Amino acid sequence: MRIRNALLAMTSMVALPSFAMASTITGPYVDMAGGYNLVQHQQFRQGNPGTSHGRGIGGNAHSGTGFNGYLSTGYGFGNGLRLEIEGTYNQTHITRLGGAFAAGGNRKAHGKSEGWGGFANVLYDIDLGMFGLNDVPVTPFVGIGAGYMWQRYRKVYNRSTGRPDPNFNNTQGGFAAQFIAGAAYDIPGVPGLALTTQYRFMGQTGSMSGVTSGRQYLHNNNENHGKGDRVSFNTRYTHQFMLGLRYAFNNAPPPPPPAPHVVVPPPAQAARTYLVFFDWDKSNLTGRARDIVAQAAQASTHVQTTRIEVNGYTDNSAAHPGPRGEKYNMGLSLRRANSVKAELIRLGVPATAIDIHGYGDANPLVATAKNTREPQNRRVEIILK
Repeated sequence: MRIRNALLAMTSMVALPSFAMASTITGPYVDMAGGYNLVQHQQFRQGNPGTSHGRGIGGNAHSGTGFNGYLSTGYGFGNGLRLEIEGTYNQTHITRLGGAFAAGGNRKAHGKSEGWGGFANVLYDIDLGMFGLNDVPVTPFVGIGAGYMWQRYRKVYNRSTGRPDPNFNNTQGGFAAQFIAGAAYDIPGVPGLALTTQYRFMGQTGSMSGVTSGRQYLHNNNENHGKGDRVSFNTRYTHQFMLGLRYAFNNAPPPPPPAPHVVVPPPAQAARTYLVFFDWDKSNLTGRARDIVAQAAQASTHVQTTRIEVNGYTDNSAAHPGPRGEKYNMGLSLRRANSVKAELIRLGVPATAIDIHGYGDANPLVATAKNTREPQNRRVEIILK
């Protein structure tokens, strides 16, 4: 029942409306949390091979409410992946003893267990935008961890027999692992600060054993077990439900999305400027191009003209990739200018009045992304001066 209620409480916290969309962590961060601790029933055995009780007697410990907390520091790689190191502490009260210690029943007991240790965790933040949920203000995360925990059982005894001398006082350690699932919510107005809710399931290996001291009165019939009896425990499973705060140090806002590509219309041409356009990777004149050149040649005879500039250009795509492409485009722009010059001379314009230049893909009429074929940038400008 306690597990079900705790899971319902955790689900409710995750489902609550959050403050703002949590962000992916890039760089170092610190994290701390605390909450409710629930330990599953744990079996143990007491006995000493060197005594008449060598086979030992078995039992189980029932745990009540407890608490736990941790402090961690980690690093986020900006793609959802995070690595962290954690120090943790937990404490739980023993409420009942069962099995042979309680003559086959469950007896009220007294005592507590407390543990401390460390973990190395690997976590992943789930971007809900990948699933089309861009407006959901939650960043869930999952993770796993492995480490080492020390567990201490203190003064555990059967209440019906009275308080014995201190026993179960030894502290032993063992390998531990945990599974993590939770969600983060950014706190508005405080960049880098986030509220977290999470559930953790921890397992700690058995073979934790301690030597009892003094006289033992764990058994319901007050049977004494000798000093030096060993107490061993099986694997310990813990459910943790926590609320916490996390602060990321590198909390600069994400870069704005790229601006949509806008085709810039060509600027208005002066009355004495003429544009001649070319096919991709071509320098020969089309029929329409020859008409434009003829208009420029005719205009040069009706207005006072001291010089005619013929400037060739390409778009920023290239028939050859890399640095070779830049050199190729420069040569292509010059070949286009020479084609226009030859046509002007054929129409009667003196060659000495014509200056030609090739500029490659510089000074485009239309701004484009790299390696884009843009017809308006494949041109020759005829400027009458």
